[in-house]
Amino acid sequence: MERIGNHWVWVGGPVPPGAAAITVWRVISVRRRCADDTHLMRHEQEHLGQWRRLGVRRFLAEYVGAYLRGRAHGYGHDDAYRLIPLEVEAEQAAVDAAGHAAASGTAPPRPLT
Repeated sequence: MERIGNHWVWVGGPVPPGAAAITVWRVISVRRRCADDTHLMRHEQEHLGQWRRLGVRRFLAEYVGAYLRGRAHGYGHDDAYRLIPLEVEAEQAAVDAAGHAAASGTAPPRPLT
């Protein structure tokens, strides 16, 4: 586990089945084979900011609540997950960072501190 600024990156740490990484509070846990994926890591860094901005209770309430609402509306697991606003926001941040990197010829910053 490596400390980067005010968070930790745990390469090879626990990750849910079917996922490449997970961020819980100040820890990004990522599968070894995915640790160099800049898009994924930018996505997870956005989750760090969300946890910091919302706090534990509000983050969990918004995240889990949105997922459960999606399931209640008949969406399957994958679709309900992809429709969680916090996931949409994190994915957009990763896409925006990739576009910025392509336009400037530089890679997006790895650590979010």
